[in-house]
Amino acid sequence: MNEVSTLRLYLLRAMYLLIAVGMGSIIWPRLVSHEPWGHMEGVAYAMLGALSAVSLLGVRYPLQMLPLLFFEFTWKAVWLLTIALPLSQTGPLDPDHAASVFDTGLGVVLVPLVLPWKYVIANYVKKPADRWRRARSQVLEGVSP
Repeated sequence: MNEVSTLRLYLLRAMYLLIAVGMGSIIWPRLVSHEPWGHMEGVAYAMLGALSAVSLLGVRYPLQMLPLLFFEFTWKAVWLLTIALPLSQTGPLDPDHAASVFDTGLGVVLVPLVLPWKYVIANYVKKPADRWRRARSQVLEGVSP
């Protein structure tokens, strides 16, 4: 297994904490206030609330929760490319979209900086995938995995 430095583990923990506290402090007060939202706005707030809550697990288990950072990076990059970029090409962004571009762009910059890339490549790119099912002989013999 590739060793991840203590500094890198603390950087990961700081990122998870930033997501949990930074996003959570904005999202959770709105969630508990039971504001009336449109369908997809409610879905987005619920998803972001769950993301901020689950990020707390990353403070304790920074390497095991790396897929959460992959998700964080990916949704932000998708939003920037598919929502913000086309809007910016039609004229200046309104203040709400401009603020979101800054917040979202910050995540797209910071996540790749804190990722332990050697570990990511070794464990998510080069490592063989888990098998899809147990071997037939194990099933017939009742052997547990």
